[in-house]
Amino acid sequence: MKLVIIIPANNEEKTIGTVIRAIPTRMEGVDRIQVVVVDDGSIDRTKELSEQAGAMVFRHPENRGVGAAFSSGLRIALGLGADLIVNIDADGQLDPKDIPKLLEPILKGEAEFATATRFGDRDLMPRMPLVKKYGNFMVRSIINFLTGKKFTDVSCGFRAYTRETALKLNLFGAFTYTQETFLNLVGKGVRIKEVPLQVRGEREFGKSRVANNVLRYGLKSGSIIILALRDLKPLSFFGWIGSAITLLGVFCFGFVFVHWLLTRMTTPFQSLILVGAVFLILGFLLIVMALIADMLGRIRKIQEEILFLLRDEYFQRKQKETGDETPRN
Repeated sequence: MKLVIIIPANNEEKTIGTVIRAIPTRMEGVDRIQVVVVDDGSIDRTKELSEQAGAMVFRHPENRGVGAAFSSGLRIALGLGADLIVNIDADGQLDPKDIPKLLEPILKGEAEFATATRFGDRDLMPRMPLVKKYGNFMVRSIINFLTGKKFTDVSCGFRAYTRETALKLNLFGAFTYTQETFLNLVGKGVRIKEVPLQVRGEREFGKSRVANNVLRYGLKSGSIIILALRDLKPLSFFGWIGSAITLLGVFCFGFVFVHWLLTRMTTPFQSLILVGAVFLILGFLLIVMALIADMLGRIRKIQEEILFLLRDEYFQRKQKETGDETPRN
């Protein structure tokens, strides 16, 4: 079993070396370990110090966002023949010595995707600003509502994936990837397990590249969640909007009709008749769009299955070209 650890990093020269050196060199159930740093356009010594600590470095020429860095890391890990992939942050808030604990559910066959939770065990809950705790709670509640699950933490970046799970994952958000991953994998029936781990609540150096501005983080994360929901559950997405607008149209007509029954007049509410008609037409069109989008969603699922097989074949061929001919099912 080959484990590839990916570390997205942007200007993390103060912590990157410490994080890499703290990664265990031996783990039960793992034969080979390789560390890959995805340098997301750093202008400090992140690349140099990562290489000195023994990591392979892949560099983005400009900053693209942690979501883009993570996606690059997945592709690199698969190209290196990873059977298991772990993603860990470069800021030192996560303890690399916990990687074996994170991998345990996967190695035992209990999960295909394991993710650290900061809030699953009260004794391990980190100290962090109230606004961040509330933000995590709100985002978690939204994801739980959309997936029908009961996750305790959907924003922690400390995660482990099987090779098959990584091949199935299709992400589009460049700003972040954490919540979109849950929506994507739950929709594909991937077995997910949370692992309570001790995490530092605040960075030791600098500010978070993602959550340094709570309003900005909320807006960008919200837009990623909405777009992911549109793609993964188009019937619900457009259907609920269409139904809500249709109900508004019915309400407008109903109000005018009740007024007419009482007074035998439509004045002064004639304009509501036009508004109601517009709402009804728009709502009907959105419901039709929902049905068409659902049909396209089924086609998308078939395309993603084809993409999974093509990726698998491509990366196996790449492994043979680089001399690693370990057979994989």
